[in-house]
Amino acid sequence: MAYKLRDQSPGLHHVSIRGNNKRLIFRDENDRAYFLDLLDRIALDEGWAIYAYALMTNHFHLVMRIGDHGLGDGMCRLNTAYATWFNQQNERINHLFGKRYWSERITTDRRLKAALRYVIRNPRRAGKPGPLESHTWTSYAATIGLALSRVRLAKDELLAHFAFDPKRAIELFRALCEGDDPDDAEGPDRWQPP
Repeated sequence: MAYKLRDQSPGLHHVSIRGNNKRLIFRDENDRAYFLDLLDRIALDEGWAIYAYALMTNHFHLVMRIGDHGLGDGMCRLNTAYATWFNQQNERINHLFGKRYWSERITTDRRLKAALRYVIRNPRRAGKPGPLESHTWTSYAATIGLALSRVRLAKDELLAHFAFDPKRAIELFRALCEGDDPDDAEGPDRWQPP
């Protein structure tokens, strides 16, 4: 069966992939640090601007702007390089990731903000306690200026979607991510990537 063609148009995209059979893809901080190092190098090569990320135990999310190079080649490089390294580190074989990566082109400001909120709140949705900035393996603390980023974040580009004044933009970004939302009151968001 042929796969549906992806929209690889330049612009903003939300990307995610899960471990095979929802198994873990990150065991510890070393795995996550290695993945982010790969992401940073490949994003630079591919002309991607990383807006947000969340590394969970069995999947990851990215919100990024892609350029003329598209998404497919870079994601293939990222996932193959990481899976090969992970398998070598753990003396394992076969697929680390399940299906091919999922992606959605973001065409409206409203959809961008929903994707950012979804990605940043992913640890909370998974039941991890604490404030959003305490979740080390998301880009949230770096975006609001409380930590150094582990990848080249397009922080200024992201915050420009909220306000021209950087302080006001951070306030609005925090309000988006930390504020109450009727969908959150019912538990996990109704919409989730496949």
